[in-house]
Amino acid sequence: MTSRVRLWLPDPLFLLCLTAGLLAFVIQSGELGTADTMHRLQTTHWIWTSQPQVFPNEYPEFGLRGRAGQLYSWYGIGQSLLMLPADLVGTWIAHWHVFSQYEDDPAVRSIVVSYTTNILINVLTALIVFRLLRQLQFDVRQSVLGVLALMFCTTHLHYTQNMQENNYILLLTLVGFSYQYEWLRTGSRRPLFIGSAALGLNLLTRLTTGLDLIAGGVFLLAALWFEGAPGRELFRRFLEYTKIAAPIYAFFLAIDRLYQFYRFGSFTNTYVSIFAKEQRLQDPTLAPNFPWSTPFHEGFLGALFKPEKSIFLFDPLLVLALILVVILWKRLGTEVRAYAVTSILLLLGYISFYARYTYWAGDFAWGDRYVSSAVELVALLAIPVLLRYREHLGRMAWRSALVLIFASLIIQIASLFFWLPLEIYQMESLGHPTFVIALRFKNIAAFALGKMDAWGLNTDEMSYDQWDYVHITTWNFFPFLLRRVGAAPRWVVDTAFVIWWSGIAALGTVLWRLRGALKQP
Repeated sequence: MTSRVRLWLPDPLFLLCLTAGLLAFVIQSGELGTADTMHRLQTTHWIWTSQPQVFPNEYPEFGLRGRAGQLYSWYGIGQSLLMLPADLVGTWIAHWHVFSQYEDDPAVRSIVVSYTTNILINVLTALIVFRLLRQLQFDVRQSVLGVLALMFCTTHLHYTQNMQENNYILLLTLVGFSYQYEWLRTGSRRPLFIGSAALGLNLLTRLTTGLDLIAGGVFLLAALWFEGAPGRELFRRFLEYTKIAAPIYAFFLAIDRLYQFYRFGSFTNTYVSIFAKEQRLQDPTLAPNFPWSTPFHEGFLGALFKPEKSIFLFDPLLVLALILVVILWKRLGTEVRAYAVTSILLLLGYISFYARYTYWAGDFAWGDRYVSSAVELVALLAIPVLLRYREHLGRMAWRSALVLIFASLIIQIASLFFWLPLEIYQMESLGHPTFVIALRFKNIAAFALGKMDAWGLNTDEMSYDQWDYVHITTWNFFPFLLRRVGAAPRWVVDTAFVIWWSGIAALGTVLWRLRGALKQP
């Protein structure tokens, strides 16, 4: 075992995975992040216990009336299935005698689920991104740094702490792209089966990931197109692809439709139509086309430029990726061109699809969560392309790129310091539009200096919900939240801090070793 570890330590891929795991570990709050994920975890519990998907006291704020008048969650079942193993273990641990007197927040089950699931997703994402970048002909150093940029410098970091569906969707999409591309190059059916299953599995999480499924095919088509493949070859590969991929997609779509029928008695509708009907009954003043009542231009331009949600502000690395793709287009390899075109089209597709949705920006979220996974797919190219073609860029361009990278890093780190509803509550008093990222830095400075009251940042809205108030008035990391809630014994809190600081030290050490490994020839 010792000899194996010695072999692994100089391996950049092993160090990269260790970095991903430690990063996910040190940024956890112990909570699931949002009510959305808490409801999905309750669906997980429903799968294997006698508990309901939705408790009666949660309705009508959450849940929909389904078959036999039962209350059901309106989400897909994908993330609930993902959390099932962790929920089984977490529930078992929560019943240990040592935790018999601890029933407060953060709950033991939430702690187990958030830590194990987020660490697993982060490590698997590191592996598949490295694999895909190598397939796009980037070298090891460029690929490793590309993975680190995704982990540290995009909203992927925020959603590693706040466990929405985003990172899981991104992981499955990347698996689909990578393995289907392997089929294109090798002709082996096994990777096409794996890639198609990953994209199909995404449908169980959110039906709009059908856009990702389409993008997988577009990626392959674009790769062949840029290589100058004749029409006959395109048609032949299309038939091969369809014979394997189409039945797999149909299988997962059938599972989703059966789940929909089980809950709401229909194979064809979605929760949106039922939700709209119930909302109109409760509020007859809603627009007839609710929840598709936002003017298209408002939702589309809002995702791009609104200071509270702009994808360019929350993910500056996207700006760098787009600029590099444009100015270096003629130098890019055919596979990189294909990936760039596909990911940009996917991003535009998501923005356009949600533009008319009433809650187009994802409601309570850091940035525009509905499109963040597509943003990260585009931003993924920024660092590898920058490093590969550095000699073709002037000094000013290189320095500008470094500024954007640094801005991306500090914005993503800042996103971790407080639970995301803080600025949303504050904006009820401060008004709209608000430059949320600037407000986040102001909150960090004010809280660190004890100036929240003096700077007018403690608003009445923050205290309306006492549970929320406790969570938004402390640093959003597990030991701090544990101390703020005050339910755990002092020695437990102190131990949590020791482990947390040790994790940060370990993360720094691994990053240093990774830096050394990348310098080796």
